[in-house]
Formats: sequence, C-alpha cells, structure tokens
Amino acid sequence: QVQLVESGGGWVQPGGSLRLSCAASGSIFSIYAMGWYRQAPGKQRELVARIIRDAKPDYSDSVKGRFTISKDNAKNTVYLQMDSLKPEDTAVYYCNSLPGPFALASWGRGTQVTVSS
Repeated sequence: QVQLVESGGGWVQPGGSLRLSCAASGSIFSIYAMGWYRQAPGKQRELVARIIRDAKPDYSDSVKGRFTISKDNAKNTVYLQMDSLKPEDTAVYYCNSLPGPFALASWGRGTQVTVSS
C-alpha cells in the first residue's frame, strides 16, 4: 500500500485560505481514486473531495465552489486548495487513496485545520 503524508494544515481566520498537500510514497498515476476526507470533533468522517481516474472531481455540497482538489502525477502529490474558509470547516483532514474500486484504501495520519477569529 502507498504511504500518505498530509501537510499544510493550521489556523486561519474565517474567509482565509489554506492549501493542503498529500505526498504519496509511490506513483499515483495508476491509482483508481485519490481524495480528501475530514472529521470534526464528535462527528463522523466525511468525504470532502475526490478524483476518480481523470474524471471531473466530486465535491461535497458544503465545500463546492470553495475547495479545489488537484493532483500532480509527476510529484505523486494531491492538493486541496481551500478558499473562503468557514468555522464549520474546522476538522482533521485526511488524505485517502484507493488502488481499485474494491481495494483496501490507504489513509494518512491527518492534518488539523482550525478556522476561527
């Protein structure tokens, strides 16, 4: 399984921006899906954004229009650009990779994002 390491989290005021990075230990070129999930205190982990193959990315309704997922196959890295951040975006953000549609997913350890004034 590929190892995933997230970075880029931190504290930001409402309306601000952050860019998360997910570095993979191996090639992501042929991976079926790469995505970002988040988990807020007391809540279940939820999908934020994902890319399946080279299809158009999927976004949760809560982040659509504010977040952008992208990947750089040459750098084996997936990004999550987060703009117009809101306090409800506060959570631990996890990177996820799925080698195939029925395969076991890999997860990173997560990076904390805190949005507050």
